[in-house]
Amino acid sequence: MALMISVSGIRGIFGTDLNPENLARFTAAYGTWAGGGTIVVGRDSRVTGELCERVVTAALQSVGCRVISAGIVPTPTVAMGVLRHNAAGGIVISASHNPAQWNALKLLNSRSEFLDAEQGARVMEIANSAGGPAYVGFDAIGQVEHDDDLADWHIQQILNLPYIRPEVIAGKNFRVAVDAVNGAGSLVVPKLLSKLGVTAVDTIHCTPDGLFPHNPEPLPEHLADICQLVQERGSDLGVVVDPDADRLALVDEHGRLIGEEYTLPAAVDFHLEKKPGDIAVNLSSSRISEDIARKYGVTCHRSAVGEINVVKKMQETGAVISGEGNGGVINPDLHPGRDALVGIAMVLQMLAERDTTLGAYRESLPSYFILKSKVELGSVNADEVLRKVTEIYKDEKITTIDGVKIDFDNGWVHLRKSNTEPIIRVYSEARSAQEARDLAEPIMNQLR
Repeated sequence: MALMISVSGIRGIFGTDLNPENLARFTAAYGTWAGGGTIVVGRDSRVTGELCERVVTAALQSVGCRVISAGIVPTPTVAMGVLRHNAAGGIVISASHNPAQWNALKLLNSRSEFLDAEQGARVMEIANSAGGPAYVGFDAIGQVEHDDDLADWHIQQILNLPYIRPEVIAGKNFRVAVDAVNGAGSLVVPKLLSKLGVTAVDTIHCTPDGLFPHNPEPLPEHLADICQLVQERGSDLGVVVDPDADRLALVDEHGRLIGEEYTLPAAVDFHLEKKPGDIAVNLSSSRISEDIARKYGVTCHRSAVGEINVVKKMQETGAVISGEGNGGVINPDLHPGRDALVGIAMVLQMLAERDTTLGAYRESLPSYFILKSKVELGSVNADEVLRKVTEIYKDEKITTIDGVKIDFDNGWVHLRKSNTEPIIRVYSEARSAQEARDLAEPIMNQLR
Protein backbone atom coordinates (compact mmCIF):
# COMPACT_ATOMS: atom_id res chain seq x y z
CA MET A 1 0.00 0.00 0.00
CA ALA A 2 1.53 3.32 -1.08
CA LEU A 3 1.42 6.48 0.99
CA MET A 4 -2.10 7.91 0.75
CA ILE A 5 -1.96 11.63 0.02
CA SER A 6 -5.14 13.70 0.05
CA VAL A 7 -6.06 17.34 0.44
CA SER A 8 -6.33 16.94 4.20
CA GLY A 9 -3.04 15.19 4.90
CA ILE A 10 -1.05 11.99 4.50
CA ARG A 11 -1.67 8.47 5.74
CA GLY A 12 0.32 5.27 5.61
CA ILE A 13 1.91 2.35 7.43
CA PHE A 14 4.67 3.68 9.64
CA GLY A 15 8.17 2.50 8.76
CA THR A 16 7.33 1.77 5.13
CA ASP A 17 5.24 4.36 3.31
CA LEU A 18 5.00 6.78 6.24
CA ASN A 19 8.37 7.81 7.66
CA PRO A 20 10.01 10.75 9.44
CA GLU A 21 11.21 12.22 6.14
CA ASN A 22 7.80 12.63 4.54
CA LEU A 23 6.20 13.56 7.87
CA ALA A 24 8.68 16.42 8.22
CA ARG A 25 8.27 17.58 4.61
CA PHE A 26 4.48 17.74 4.65
CA THR A 27 4.38 19.27 8.13
CA ALA A 28 6.86 21.99 7.19
CA ALA A 29 4.84 22.70 4.04
CA TYR A 30 1.69 23.00 6.16
CA GLY A 31 3.44 25.31 8.64
CA THR A 32 4.60 27.46 5.73
CA TRP A 33 1.04 27.58 4.38
CA ALA A 34 -0.14 28.61 7.87
CA GLY A 35 2.24 31.55 7.79
CA GLY A 36 4.40 30.34 10.65
CA GLY A 37 1.57 30.98 13.11
CA THR A 38 0.39 29.10 16.19
CA ILE A 39 -0.41 25.43 15.55
CA VAL A 40 -2.15 23.11 18.04
CA VAL A 41 -0.81 19.54 17.90
CA GLY A 42 -2.45 16.48 19.42
CA ARG A 43 -2.35 12.75 18.80
CA ASP A 44 -4.12 9.53 19.50
CA SER A 45 -2.47 6.78 21.54
CA ARG A 46 -0.76 4.80 18.76
CA VAL A 47 2.65 3.35 19.58
CA THR A 48 4.22 5.50 16.83
CA GLY A 49 2.40 8.63 17.98
CA GLU A 50 5.04 10.04 20.29
CA LEU A 51 7.79 9.61 17.68
CA CYS A 52 5.61 11.22 15.00
CA GLU A 53 4.77 14.09 17.35
CA ARG A 54 8.45 14.84 17.90
CA VAL A 55 9.03 14.99 14.14
CA VAL A 56 5.93 17.12 13.55
CA THR A 57 6.80 19.52 16.36
CA ALA A 58 10.35 20.00 15.14
CA ALA A 59 9.19 20.53 11.55
CA LEU A 60 6.73 23.21 12.67
CA GLN A 61 9.40 24.93 14.73
CA SER A 62 11.72 24.88 11.72
CA VAL A 63 9.32 27.13 9.77
CA GLY A 64 8.77 29.47 12.70
CA CYS A 65 5.52 28.10 14.10
CA ARG A 66 4.60 28.38 17.77
CA VAL A 67 3.46 24.89 18.80
CA ILE A 68 0.79 24.20 21.41
CA SER A 69 1.24 20.56 22.39
CA ALA A 70 -1.90 18.89 23.75
CA GLY A 71 -0.57 15.33 24.08
CA ILE A 72 -2.95 12.37 23.71
CA VAL A 73 -6.38 13.88 23.04
CA PRO A 74 -9.33 13.21 20.72
CA THR A 75 -9.39 14.78 17.27
CA PRO A 76 -12.29 17.07 18.28
CA THR A 77 -10.25 18.27 21.27
CA VAL A 78 -7.51 19.47 18.92
CA ALA A 79 -10.24 21.23 16.93
CA MET A 80 -11.40 22.92 20.12
CA GLY A 81 -7.79 23.88 20.86
CA VAL A 82 -7.56 25.80 17.58
CA LEU A 83 -10.48 27.92 18.78
CA ARG A 84 -9.18 28.25 22.35
CA HIS A 85 -5.78 29.53 21.24
CA ASN A 86 -7.00 31.50 18.22
CA ALA A 87 -4.49 29.42 16.29
CA ALA A 88 -3.56 29.43 12.62
CA GLY A 89 -4.40 25.74 12.49
CA GLY A 90 -4.03 22.33 14.06
CA ILE A 91 -2.48 18.96 13.31
CA VAL A 92 -3.97 15.70 14.54
CA ILE A 93 -1.56 12.76 14.43
CA SER A 94 -3.99 9.90 14.00
CA ALA A 95 -4.96 7.32 11.39
CA SER A 96 -8.50 7.31 12.79
CA HIS A 97 -10.04 3.82 12.46
CA ASN A 98 -7.05 2.27 10.62
CA PRO A 99 -5.15 -0.56 12.36
CA ALA A 100 -2.31 0.12 14.81
CA GLN A 101 0.52 0.01 12.25
CA TRP A 102 -0.95 3.04 10.46
CA ASN A 103 -0.54 6.70 11.31
CA ALA A 104 -1.43 9.96 9.62
CA LEU A 105 -1.53 13.74 9.66
CA LYS A 106 -4.97 15.37 9.69
CA LEU A 107 -4.80 19.10 9.04
CA LEU A 108 -7.07 21.86 10.35
CA ASN A 109 -7.33 25.50 9.27
CA SER A 110 -7.77 28.57 11.47
CA ARG A 111 -11.54 28.05 11.54
CA SER A 112 -11.03 24.61 13.06
CA GLU A 113 -12.16 22.90 9.85
CA PHE A 114 -10.30 20.22 7.94
CA LEU A 115 -8.59 21.68 4.90
CA ASP A 116 -10.73 21.95 1.79
CA ALA A 117 -9.52 21.00 -1.67
CA GLU A 118 -8.03 24.39 -2.47
CA GLN A 119 -6.21 24.72 0.86
CA GLY A 120 -4.92 21.17 0.71
CA ALA A 121 -3.71 21.59 -2.86
CA ARG A 122 -1.69 24.63 -1.81
CA VAL A 123 0.00 22.66 0.99
CA MET A 124 0.87 19.88 -1.46
CA GLU A 125 2.19 22.44 -3.92
CA ILE A 126 4.56 23.83 -1.27
CA ALA A 127 5.66 20.32 -0.25
CA ASN A 128 6.47 19.35 -3.83
CA SER A 129 7.90 22.64 -5.11
CA ALA A 130 11.57 23.21 -5.84
CA GLY A 131 11.73 25.95 -3.23
CA GLY A 132 9.98 23.83 -0.63
CA PRO A 133 8.92 25.07 2.83
CA ALA A 134 10.06 28.46 4.16
CA TYR A 135 12.57 27.39 6.82
CA VAL A 136 13.73 30.06 9.28
CA GLY A 137 17.08 30.90 10.81
CA PHE A 138 18.29 29.94 14.28
CA ASP A 139 16.93 33.17 15.77
CA ALA A 140 13.37 32.63 14.54
CA ILE A 141 12.74 28.99 15.50
CA GLY A 142 9.27 28.48 16.96
CA GLN A 143 8.66 27.81 20.63
CA VAL A 144 6.80 24.86 22.16
CA GLU A 145 4.15 25.26 24.87
CA HIS A 146 1.89 22.71 26.50
CA ASP A 147 -1.86 22.78 27.08
CA ASP A 148 -2.37 19.96 29.55
CA ASP A 149 -5.99 20.79 30.40
CA LEU A 150 -7.34 21.14 26.87
CA ALA A 151 -9.48 18.00 27.22
CA ASP A 152 -10.97 19.35 30.46
CA TRP A 153 -11.72 22.64 28.70
CA HIS A 154 -13.40 20.71 25.86
CA ILE A 155 -15.60 18.92 28.39
CA GLN A 156 -16.49 22.20 30.08
CA GLN A 157 -17.56 23.75 26.77
CA ILE A 158 -19.90 20.80 26.25
CA LEU A 159 -21.34 21.30 29.74
CA ASN A 160 -21.80 25.00 28.94
CA LEU A 161 -24.15 24.25 26.05
CA PRO A 162 -27.56 25.58 27.14
CA TYR A 163 -29.38 22.32 26.42
CA ILE A 164 -26.94 20.05 28.30
CA ARG A 165 -28.07 19.82 31.94
CA PRO A 166 -26.03 17.41 34.09
CA GLU A 167 -28.47 17.71 36.97
CA VAL A 168 -31.21 16.19 34.81
CA ILE A 169 -28.92 13.36 33.68
CA ALA A 170 -27.80 12.76 37.29
CA GLY A 171 -31.43 12.34 38.32
CA LYS A 172 -31.69 9.19 36.17
CA ASN A 173 -28.85 7.32 37.91
CA PHE A 174 -27.51 6.08 34.58
CA ARG A 175 -24.93 3.32 34.39
CA VAL A 176 -22.82 3.59 31.22
CA ALA A 177 -20.23 1.23 29.74
CA VAL A 178 -17.35 2.51 27.59
CA ASP A 179 -15.11 0.90 24.96
CA ALA A 180 -12.46 3.37 23.76
CA VAL A 181 -10.33 0.72 21.99
CA ASN A 182 -7.35 1.89 24.10
CA GLY A 183 -7.37 5.11 22.07
CA ALA A 184 -7.46 8.83 22.73
CA GLY A 185 -10.91 8.65 24.33
CA SER A 186 -9.81 6.19 27.01
CA LEU A 187 -9.58 8.75 29.82
CA VAL A 188 -11.61 11.67 28.55
CA VAL A 189 -14.84 9.76 27.77
CA PRO A 190 -15.19 8.32 31.32
CA LYS A 191 -14.36 11.77 32.72
CA LEU A 192 -17.02 13.37 30.52
CA LEU A 193 -19.60 10.85 31.69
CA SER A 194 -18.82 11.59 35.34
CA LYS A 195 -19.09 15.34 34.73
CA LEU A 196 -22.43 14.77 32.99
CA GLY A 197 -23.80 13.19 36.17
CA VAL A 198 -23.64 9.52 35.19
CA THR A 199 -23.81 7.48 38.40
CA ALA A 200 -21.62 4.53 37.38
CA VAL A 201 -19.11 4.18 34.55
CA ASP A 202 -17.79 0.74 33.54
CA THR A 203 -14.81 0.69 31.21
CA ILE A 204 -13.27 -1.85 28.87
CA HIS A 205 -10.26 -1.23 26.63
CA CYS A 206 -9.65 2.19 28.16
CA THR A 207 -5.87 2.13 28.61
CA PRO A 208 -4.43 4.67 26.15
CA ASP A 209 -1.47 2.57 25.00
CA GLY A 210 -2.45 2.26 21.34
CA LEU A 211 -2.59 -1.55 21.53
CA PHE A 212 -6.00 -2.01 19.98
CA PRO A 213 -7.69 -5.14 21.41
CA HIS A 214 -9.88 -5.52 18.32
CA ASN A 215 -10.23 -3.95 14.91
CA PRO A 216 -10.59 -0.25 15.81
CA GLU A 217 -13.39 0.53 13.37
CA PRO A 218 -16.62 0.54 15.45
CA LEU A 219 -18.53 -2.04 13.38
CA PRO A 220 -20.81 -4.78 14.79
CA GLU A 221 -18.37 -7.63 14.14
CA HIS A 222 -15.73 -5.94 16.32
CA LEU A 223 -17.80 -5.04 19.38
CA ALA A 224 -18.80 -8.25 21.15
CA ASP A 225 -16.89 -7.24 24.31
CA ILE A 226 -18.82 -4.03 24.99
CA CYS A 227 -22.15 -5.71 24.25
CA GLN A 228 -21.31 -8.44 26.78
CA LEU A 229 -20.16 -5.87 29.36
CA VAL A 230 -23.46 -3.98 29.10
CA GLN A 231 -25.36 -7.20 29.77
CA GLU A 232 -23.12 -8.29 32.64
CA ARG A 233 -23.21 -4.93 34.44
CA GLY A 234 -26.82 -4.07 33.71
CA SER A 235 -25.78 -0.84 31.99
CA ASP A 236 -28.35 1.59 30.66
CA LEU A 237 -26.12 2.43 27.72
CA GLY A 238 -22.86 1.47 26.06
CA VAL A 239 -20.74 3.98 24.15
CA VAL A 240 -18.01 3.08 21.67
CA VAL A 241 -15.51 5.46 20.10
CA ASP A 242 -12.80 4.95 17.50
CA PRO A 243 -9.09 5.63 18.27
CA ASP A 244 -9.36 9.41 17.83
CA ALA A 245 -12.87 9.67 19.32
CA ASP A 246 -14.65 11.51 16.53
CA ARG A 247 -17.03 8.63 15.72
CA LEU A 248 -19.63 7.25 18.12
CA ALA A 249 -21.55 3.97 18.19
CA LEU A 250 -24.17 3.07 20.79
CA VAL A 251 -25.22 -0.12 22.58
CA ASP A 252 -28.67 -0.32 24.15
CA GLU A 253 -29.59 -1.63 27.59
CA HIS A 254 -30.06 -5.16 26.20
CA GLY A 255 -26.51 -5.29 24.85
CA ARG A 256 -27.65 -4.75 21.27
CA LEU A 257 -25.44 -2.60 19.07
CA ILE A 258 -27.64 0.14 17.64
CA GLY A 259 -25.14 0.90 14.90
CA GLU A 260 -23.37 4.03 13.78
CA GLU A 261 -26.07 5.02 11.29
CA TYR A 262 -28.46 5.70 14.17
CA THR A 263 -26.08 7.88 16.21
CA LEU A 264 -26.52 10.96 14.05
CA PRO A 265 -30.34 10.75 13.82
CA ALA A 266 -30.57 10.51 17.62
CA ALA A 267 -28.44 13.62 18.03
CA VAL A 268 -30.38 15.42 15.27
CA ASP A 269 -33.71 14.51 16.87
CA PHE A 270 -32.57 15.96 20.21
CA HIS A 271 -31.04 19.07 18.65
CA LEU A 272 -33.99 20.01 16.43
CA GLU A 273 -36.29 19.86 19.43
CA LYS A 274 -34.12 22.55 21.03
CA LYS A 275 -33.06 24.50 17.95
CA PRO A 276 -35.19 24.06 14.81
CA GLY A 277 -33.51 24.38 11.44
CA ASP A 278 -32.25 22.49 8.42
CA ILE A 279 -29.70 19.67 8.67
CA ALA A 280 -26.89 18.44 6.41
CA VAL A 281 -25.58 14.91 5.87
CA ASN A 282 -23.55 13.21 3.15
CA LEU A 283 -24.92 11.23 0.22
CA SER A 284 -24.09 7.85 1.75
CA SER A 285 -25.83 8.48 5.08
CA SER A 286 -29.09 6.73 5.89
CA ARG A 287 -32.52 8.06 4.96
CA ILE A 288 -33.38 8.00 8.66
CA SER A 289 -31.96 11.54 8.92
CA GLU A 290 -34.44 12.65 6.27
CA ASP A 291 -37.23 11.08 8.33
CA ILE A 292 -36.13 13.04 11.41
CA ALA A 293 -35.92 16.26 9.39
CA ARG A 294 -39.42 15.66 8.01
CA LYS A 295 -40.72 15.19 11.56
CA TYR A 296 -39.64 18.77 12.34
CA GLY A 297 -40.67 20.22 8.97
CA VAL A 298 -37.11 21.08 7.91
CA THR A 299 -34.89 20.15 4.96
CA CYS A 300 -32.16 17.52 4.95
CA HIS A 301 -29.41 18.74 2.61
CA ARG A 302 -26.97 16.26 1.06
CA SER A 303 -23.28 16.78 0.36
CA ALA A 304 -20.43 14.82 -1.17
CA VAL A 305 -18.85 12.28 1.17
CA GLY A 306 -16.15 13.72 3.43
CA GLU A 307 -16.33 15.70 6.65
CA ILE A 308 -15.30 19.04 5.16
CA ASN A 309 -17.91 18.63 2.40
CA VAL A 310 -20.63 18.15 5.02
CA VAL A 311 -19.36 21.17 6.95
CA LYS A 312 -19.40 23.36 3.84
CA LYS A 313 -22.95 22.24 3.01
CA MET A 314 -23.97 23.01 6.60
CA GLN A 315 -22.50 26.49 6.35
CA GLU A 316 -23.90 27.12 2.87
CA THR A 317 -27.45 26.19 3.89
CA GLY A 318 -27.40 27.54 7.43
CA ALA A 319 -28.08 24.06 8.82
CA VAL A 320 -28.14 23.92 12.63
CA ILE A 321 -26.56 20.46 12.85
CA SER A 322 -24.89 18.06 10.47
CA GLY A 323 -22.87 14.88 10.36
CA GLU A 324 -22.07 11.59 8.71
CA GLY A 325 -23.70 8.20 9.04
CA ASN A 326 -20.48 6.65 10.36
CA GLY A 327 -21.32 7.96 13.84
CA GLY A 328 -20.02 11.45 13.17
CA VAL A 329 -22.06 14.16 14.93
CA ILE A 330 -21.17 17.73 13.91
CA ASN A 331 -22.62 20.33 16.28
CA PRO A 332 -21.62 23.85 15.14
CA ASP A 333 -22.55 25.25 18.55
CA LEU A 334 -19.23 23.72 19.66
CA HIS A 335 -16.99 23.47 16.56
CA PRO A 336 -17.36 22.50 12.88
CA GLY A 337 -16.22 18.88 13.09
CA ARG A 338 -17.22 15.38 14.14
CA ASP A 339 -17.22 14.98 17.91
CA ALA A 340 -18.10 11.78 19.76
CA LEU A 341 -18.01 13.59 23.11
CA VAL A 342 -20.75 16.06 22.31
CA GLY A 343 -22.70 13.21 20.69
CA ILE A 344 -22.59 11.27 23.98
CA ALA A 345 -23.83 14.30 25.91
CA MET A 346 -26.71 14.93 23.50
CA VAL A 347 -27.88 11.31 23.51
CA LEU A 348 -27.78 11.07 27.32
CA GLN A 349 -29.64 14.35 27.67
CA MET A 350 -32.34 13.15 25.28
CA LEU A 351 -32.80 9.84 27.11
CA ALA A 352 -33.02 11.65 30.45
CA GLU A 353 -35.48 14.31 29.30
CA ARG A 354 -37.73 11.86 27.46
CA ASP A 355 -37.51 9.31 30.27
CA THR A 356 -36.85 6.51 27.84
CA THR A 357 -34.25 3.86 27.10
CA LEU A 358 -32.05 3.67 24.05
CA GLY A 359 -33.69 0.39 23.08
CA ALA A 360 -37.18 1.90 23.23
CA TYR A 361 -36.03 4.96 21.31
CA ARG A 362 -34.50 2.80 18.59
CA GLU A 363 -37.73 0.80 18.30
CA SER A 364 -39.63 4.05 17.71
CA LEU A 365 -37.58 4.73 14.55
CA PRO A 366 -37.92 3.16 11.10
CA SER A 367 -35.44 0.43 10.25
CA TYR A 368 -33.08 0.78 7.32
CA PHE A 369 -30.36 -1.53 6.10
CA ILE A 370 -27.20 -0.40 4.32
CA LEU A 371 -25.10 -2.86 2.35
CA LYS A 372 -21.56 -2.05 1.24
CA SER A 373 -20.04 -3.81 -1.75
CA LYS A 374 -17.45 -3.20 -4.44
CA VAL A 375 -16.85 -4.11 -8.05
CA GLU A 376 -13.37 -4.71 -9.47
CA LEU A 377 -12.74 -2.66 -12.61
CA GLY A 378 -9.43 -3.95 -13.86
CA SER A 379 -8.36 -1.70 -16.74
CA VAL A 380 -11.83 -0.25 -17.32
CA ASN A 381 -12.13 3.53 -16.88
CA ALA A 382 -14.21 4.27 -13.76
CA ASP A 383 -15.49 7.63 -15.02
CA GLU A 384 -16.77 6.04 -18.23
CA VAL A 385 -18.52 3.30 -16.26
CA LEU A 386 -20.26 5.86 -14.03
CA ARG A 387 -21.27 7.89 -17.08
CA LYS A 388 -22.94 4.84 -18.60
CA VAL A 389 -24.76 4.06 -15.35
CA THR A 390 -26.07 7.64 -15.29
CA GLU A 391 -27.39 7.20 -18.81
CA ILE A 392 -29.07 3.87 -18.04
CA TYR A 393 -30.88 5.27 -14.98
CA LYS A 394 -31.58 8.74 -16.33
CA ASP A 395 -35.30 8.40 -15.59
CA GLU A 396 -34.62 8.00 -11.87
CA LYS A 397 -33.52 10.75 -9.47
CA ILE A 398 -29.77 11.05 -10.09
CA THR A 399 -27.16 12.96 -8.05
CA THR A 400 -23.65 13.26 -9.49
CA ILE A 401 -21.81 15.57 -7.07
CA ASP A 402 -19.90 12.56 -5.74
CA GLY A 403 -19.92 9.56 -8.04
CA VAL A 404 -23.47 8.57 -8.95
CA LYS A 405 -26.34 8.21 -6.50
CA ILE A 406 -29.62 6.76 -7.75
CA ASP A 407 -32.67 7.39 -5.56
CA PHE A 408 -35.55 4.96 -5.97
CA ASP A 409 -38.88 5.07 -4.16
CA ASN A 410 -37.87 2.19 -1.88
CA GLY A 411 -34.20 3.00 -1.40
CA TRP A 412 -31.00 4.19 -3.03
CA VAL A 413 -27.73 3.03 -4.53
CA HIS A 414 -24.55 5.14 -4.37
CA LEU A 415 -21.55 4.37 -6.56
CA ARG A 416 -18.16 6.00 -5.94
CA LYS A 417 -14.82 5.27 -7.53
CA SER A 418 -11.89 4.56 -5.22
CA ASN A 419 -8.94 6.95 -5.31
CA THR A 420 -6.51 4.19 -4.34
CA GLU A 421 -7.78 1.01 -6.05
CA PRO A 422 -9.31 0.08 -9.45
CA ILE A 423 -12.73 -0.50 -7.90
CA ILE A 424 -16.11 1.15 -7.60
CA ARG A 425 -17.67 1.11 -4.14
CA VAL A 426 -21.38 0.37 -4.14
CA TYR A 427 -23.56 1.35 -1.17
CA SER A 428 -27.26 0.57 -1.12
CA GLU A 429 -30.01 1.16 1.41
CA ALA A 430 -33.60 -0.06 1.75
CA ARG A 431 -36.04 -1.12 4.46
CA SER A 432 -34.64 -4.66 4.51
CA ALA A 433 -31.29 -6.24 3.73
CA GLN A 434 -32.83 -8.22 0.86
CA GLU A 435 -34.36 -5.10 -0.69
CA ALA A 436 -31.00 -3.32 -0.45
CA ARG A 437 -29.36 -6.30 -2.15
CA ASP A 438 -32.05 -6.38 -4.85
CA LEU A 439 -31.44 -2.70 -5.61
CA ALA A 440 -27.68 -3.07 -5.85
CA GLU A 441 -27.32 -6.38 -7.70
CA PRO A 442 -28.65 -5.32 -11.14
CA ILE A 443 -26.42 -2.24 -11.10
CA MET A 444 -23.39 -4.25 -9.98
CA ASN A 445 -24.02 -6.74 -12.77
CA GLN A 446 -24.12 -3.88 -15.27
CA LEU A 447 -20.82 -2.57 -13.86
CA ARG A 448 -19.25 -6.01 -14.32
